[in-house]
Amino acid sequence: MKSLEKVSIFAGNTFAIWVLLFGVISFIFPSGFSWIAPHISLLLGIIMFGMGLTLTPNDFKGVIKAPKSVLIAVILQYTIMPIIAYCLAVVFQLPPAIAVGVILVGCCPGGTASNVMTYLAKGNTALSVSVTTISTLIAPIMTPTLTLLLASEWMAVSFMSMFISIIQVVLLPIVLGVGVRMLFRNQVEKSVSVLPLVSVIGIVAVASAVVAVNTEAIATSGLLIFGVVMLHNLLGLFLGFLIAKLAKLDFSDRKAISIEVGMQNSGLASTLALTAFATTPVAAVPSAIFSVWHNISGPLLATYWSKKGDKDISITQEKVENLG
Repeated sequence: MKSLEKVSIFAGNTFAIWVLLFGVISFIFPSGFSWIAPHISLLLGIIMFGMGLTLTPNDFKGVIKAPKSVLIAVILQYTIMPIIAYCLAVVFQLPPAIAVGVILVGCCPGGTASNVMTYLAKGNTALSVSVTTISTLIAPIMTPTLTLLLASEWMAVSFMSMFISIIQVVLLPIVLGVGVRMLFRNQVEKSVSVLPLVSVIGIVAVASAVVAVNTEAIATSGLLIFGVVMLHNLLGLFLGFLIAKLAKLDFSDRKAISIEVGMQNSGLASTLALTAFATTPVAAVPSAIFSVWHNISGPLLATYWSKKGDKDISITQEKVENLG
């Protein structure tokens, strides 16, 4: 088990490399990865189940201890990124499927990778975990609603279809994971340290599958999509930090909120794009590219902020490593 834990930690620390490497390989040899596409929902469900296994009552204490910070972060999560996505789609006159894909990424909750980046940045990791948890739990309502409001001018959006998909691949697996942890706490705590490896494998597989089934679209529009995705992420990070500063939150909270806002659950976006917009799989390309890019920008920003010497108000490193 110790060896597996070391592999898991290594995989988590080198996550961006694996996403980029397998993204390139799947682009060159799409037939080797396209078979994964029909199983993306299952992969995301496994990842969300793992998230549920790591959740404890302590993860919700931040809501009670710092309700202002949590509320601000959740509101920013579901306003800044969706609005930026819509504006980018309009300004760059993106093709309908790509516009919807960018907006879908913006309307998704934060991913657990933001918790790791916040820890590395010496930000308020407890706040980050609380915000990720809350934003994920309300995603079945918020993500379909915002996507319907912002993306319907490009393509038809089914609220109920997206709602059911998120319940199935996000909420139910998380609830199941929490239940399993409550029933088998000792066994779960012994094995939870390998969950980052499961998360890395799952997200790399999802990103590779999306690339494999969209090689032609990436070849023709890849640079445009990559540029839009970069702007989306960087503007989210910047505005998240700026608004948190204007709200007079301390530096540790600003870092957490910035990262929480800027880093999205790209795996969920990919899944929704391939299920809700099955006839136009290119809609999943922005989320695949986002998965690569935010795992580059996140560590770079975290490294810069970690040198600031701000005291970390966070959960333990072991807990963060378990989050993956």
